[in-house]
Amino acid sequence: MNNAVVIRGQIRIPEWVKDLDSFHHWTESPDYPDSGWFSYFRGEIWVDTSMEEMNHNQVKGEFAIVVGGLVRAERLGRYFHDRMRLSNVDADLSSEPDGMFVSRATLKEGRVHLVEGSVDSPVRVEGTPDLVLEVISEGSIKKDTDVLRELYGKAGIPEYWLVDPSEEPASFEILKLGPSGYVAVRRQRGWVKSAVFGKSFQLTQEADEDGHPEYRLAVR
Repeated sequence: MNNAVVIRGQIRIPEWVKDLDSFHHWTESPDYPDSGWFSYFRGEIWVDTSMEEMNHNQVKGEFAIVVGGLVRAERLGRYFHDRMRLSNVDADLSSEPDGMFVSRATLKEGRVHLVEGSVDSPVRVEGTPDLVLEVISEGSIKKDTDVLRELYGKAGIPEYWLVDPSEEPASFEILKLGPSGYVAVRRQRGWVKSAVFGKSFQLTQEADEDGHPEYRLAVR
């Protein structure tokens, strides 16, 4: 009997996808779908086929511009954004964070290595990056605030940055990993400090000429 899972008559998850290794074999194969979001969490495959919302896209882009620019300007390592896969064996996790930072020291010391696919370019970050970013959407509340909070902690990721653009204004937390899991870093006059970067960040929001939210991430 073929136990493959078919979603909306178009997306097919093969029946042989049963663990982290076989999941990666599928995601790095020509049969992997061109659209949709697929993650592996402790033996479960999570699927999201919804369209990305503008607010989610814009705030995610702001972090990529500012944090990615900081990383590049100061030669700190690599900032990966949007659709770069992260896997961690200890946490039995494979997902696509909205952003993640890997320092030069982390790469040099082997806490992360870059997995190459069929082309001569890495397709997956494997191990423990210095931080991950998730932007909450309507369909990802449980994933981002519950499931990934636990799994990123088990993966030993020092900081988990969490943004919720549905709030007014958008909320931004830096969660720091401690002995009992993640704890929110206390905000100081609107600024929240990252131990990973040794800098403070502030997310603000205004309406543009058409009334849509416009996000600004400041760093000092």
